[in-house]
Amino acid sequence: MSKFFAFIYRMKYITRWALMRNTMHENVAEHSYHVSLLAHALAVIGRDVFKKSVSPERAAACALYHDMPEILTGDMPTPVKYFSPEIRSAFSKLENSAAERLLTLLPAEVKDGIASAAMPDDPELKKLIHAADKLSAYIKCLEERRAGNREFIKAEEQIKKDLLKLGMPEVDYFIDNFIPAFSLTLDELD
Repeated sequence: MSKFFAFIYRMKYITRWALMRNTMHENVAEHSYHVSLLAHALAVIGRDVFKKSVSPERAAACALYHDMPEILTGDMPTPVKYFSPEIRSAFSKLENSAAERLLTLLPAEVKDGIASAAMPDDPELKKLIHAADKLSAYIKCLEERRAGNREFIKAEEQIKKDLLKLGMPEVDYFIDNFIPAFSLTLDELD
């Protein structure tokens, strides 16, 4: 009996944005789904618009697992996680250990296939998933601000700067073409 997916399904119990007052609570399962959608979209944009060699399907699959370690570590708030290089390094090691521990729960015959998605080794793919993760956080900030929550204003500003600093044309394309619609009401989307 493998307990791997029983653990994966517990992502829905891990709340994100613990230090922020939220109008809409978000859990790690929801976030992983959104990051997967965004990673797929960025990969399609990269492939079809900018002629990059990237697999949207692989990007989506890897993004689904990108926060898998948080099942064991919880969601560490960004200000804590990046407080110092020493803390960031220690937390990175902890995340890797947590991911490896979870992967030991898989049957041998499927472990390599799932591990290749859960812990991809392609630096360009990792960069794309990181960008999708940032985009998801940015959209969360936009949604909170639209709901009248000023708590996310500084985070929104910082995350947008971080996104633009990535220098990824697919991210810029997404921001230009899709982000404006996030400010529309349901009636305006119709």
